[in-house]
Amino acid sequence: MKNDHNNAGKPPFSYPVKVGNISANAVTVMLEANDRERRDVADLWNVVEVKSLSAEVHLSRWKKDGVRAKGRVKAEIVQSCVVTLEPVESVIDEPFEQIFVPEGSKLARIVANDAAEMVLDPDGPDLPEAFNGDTIDVGEAVTEFAALAIDPYPRKSGVEFADHIESDASAKSDKPNPFAVLKDWKKD
Repeated sequence: MKNDHNNAGKPPFSYPVKVGNISANAVTVMLEANDRERRDVADLWNVVEVKSLSAEVHLSRWKKDGVRAKGRVKAEIVQSCVVTLEPVESVIDEPFEQIFVPEGSKLARIVANDAAEMVLDPDGPDLPEAFNGDTIDVGEAVTEFAALAIDPYPRKSGVEFADHIESDASAKSDKPNPFAVLKDWKKD
């Protein structure tokens, strides 16, 4: 998952980590976005405000040259209600796990079966994220996983669409069926 960044390719919330500094023993890193980063993330996510964004990330080596980032991301955001446009506060508290491998690594290849079809398990682990050079950006991964947890249709509690009436499938409609003229048409 790659984002379009606003300032010279730098993500709004960044925490670069040198892969060579990560050992087999997991290291815990606590991340917290500052005011500027929260404003930039709010613009990226298209929300009214990001009140807080933090994560606890455990970094460790994965296989020979990969890195595993596993942890929990927490955020408090304010969105606009899809019905009334009033502010709606939401809390995000999601676990995440991401594997990073060097670009061109055999570990990042997608395995295909004999018929050259890709088989992806929607409940299985995500594919590894490839990185260039010797640095991964844990802050960007945290931002992406938090963005996946945002409610796309936030609604203030107790608010309903008052003027919207669902159609009843069992009720007969007075409108003529537009396909009725085709019932007598036969192909010769």
